[in-house]
Amino acid sequence: MPMSPIRTFRMIALAEGTSFLILLCIAMPMKYMMGMPMAVRVAGSIHGFLFLLYVARLATLRSKYQWDNRFSIQAFIASILPLGTFLFDKYLREKEAAAT
Repeated sequence: MPMSPIRTFRMIALAEGTSFLILLCIAMPMKYMMGMPMAVRVAGSIHGFLFLLYVARLATLRSKYQWDNRFSIQAFIASILPLGTFLFDKYLREKEAAAT
């Protein structure tokens, strides 16, 4: 059974949030304390890809499910705050339950 579009978005959101934490808590200290700038380049590239995927999927789902501006803006803000996507997952689970 394929995953619902909202479940897929939730998985992307959690991956994006995880990559952001890795970038902030592991890669940045490695760059500035250990002189390893490649860590930020790799983690930053992965995070950047996941962020763009998150925003693209958000735009698609906003249109498909007629999500209002407030919810969509909250979803976007969650993606730029550390731990934001993890906290926002509660609301995505509610949307997923309502859609099924």
